[in-house]
Amino acid sequence: MELGLVGLGRMGGNMRERIRRAGHTVVGYDRNPDVADVRSLEELVAKLEAPRVVWVMVPAGAATQSTIDQLAELLSPGDVVVDGGNSRWTEDEQHAGELAAKGIGFVDCGVSGGVWGLENGYALMYGGDAEHVERVQPVFDALKPEGDFGCVHAGKVGAGHFAKMVHNGIEYAMMQAFAEGWELLEAVDSVTDVREVFRSWQQGTVIRSWLLDLAVKALDSDEHLAELRGYAADSGEGRWTVDAAIDHAVPLPAITASLFARFSSRQKDSPQMKMVAALRNQFGGHAVSASGAHVDGDTPGADVLPPVGG
Repeated sequence: MELGLVGLGRMGGNMRERIRRAGHTVVGYDRNPDVADVRSLEELVAKLEAPRVVWVMVPAGAATQSTIDQLAELLSPGDVVVDGGNSRWTEDEQHAGELAAKGIGFVDCGVSGGVWGLENGYALMYGGDAEHVERVQPVFDALKPEGDFGCVHAGKVGAGHFAKMVHNGIEYAMMQAFAEGWELLEAVDSVTDVREVFRSWQQGTVIRSWLLDLAVKALDSDEHLAELRGYAADSGEGRWTVDAAIDHAVPLPAITASLFARFSSRQKDSPQMKMVAALRNQFGGHAVSASGAHVDGDTPGADVLPPVGG
C-alpha cells in the first residue's frame, strides 16, 4: 500500500525504512529537507492516490494539532489519519471528531520500540473504528515484531494512546526498581562487582527483561555510571497515568512513587530533606550538615553542625 508519513526523526525515519523493507511505498515529509521525500504536506498529499492514509509522527501537543489541522484541509472524505506520536488520549477524541466532520477517519497508535525498532519491530497499540484500522493494517503488520504478538486493536479512539500511556507508567516503576537496587548494591562494601551481579540476573531469574539487558549494556559502557549526572526527565505520560488513576480511583502506589522519584533529580539540594534533617535534629538531637557541605566521604564530623534543641 501507499503511506504518507509526517515526521522523520529518530523513530519516524526508521519506521519509514522498515515499512519500505516490507514492500510498501512511503512518501515522507519532514521540516528537515535533508531527510524528506517531498517539500510540503501539499506535495505529500498530491503524491498519494485516494483513498489515502497519512501517519503523523511528530511531538504531541501543538505540533500534532497543527499537522492535523492542515491535513484536515488537504485530505478528502474516505482518507484516514493515524497519530503515532505520544498524544494524550483525550486529544485523540477531539481530533477524531474534527476529522469525522470532514469524512476523514482517525486512528490513534501508541508506538514502543525506540531506536531498536528498525531491526526488532515496534510494539503497536491502536484505537479506532474497525474499518479505519483495517485500512492501516498492512502498515501495522510491517512495523510489528515477528511472531503472533506485538500489536493490538485496543479499542475505540483513544484506547491506543491510553494503553501506551499505561505501558510507560509501568516502565517508570520498573526502571525505578532497577535503579534503587543498583544504588543499594553500590553502597555496600561486601558486593565487589555490581555489574556482574546485574549480568547474572539475565538468566534464570524472575526479573530478567529487556530493561535488565539494557542496564547491563549501560554498565558495560560506564561501570559505575560516573560519567552521568543524576538527572532524569519525565515525558509527561507518567503524569498522565497518575492523573488517570486519580480520575478512576485506581491505586497506583509504585508508578506514582517512581514519578515523584524523577522529580528529586531536579534538585541539587532537596528542600524536603532539609526539613527532614531539621526535624530529626529537633526531636532526637541528630547532627545536621551545613548548607553546601559535602559530607559523603569526608572526615566524620566535618561541616556538621552540633545538635540543637530537644
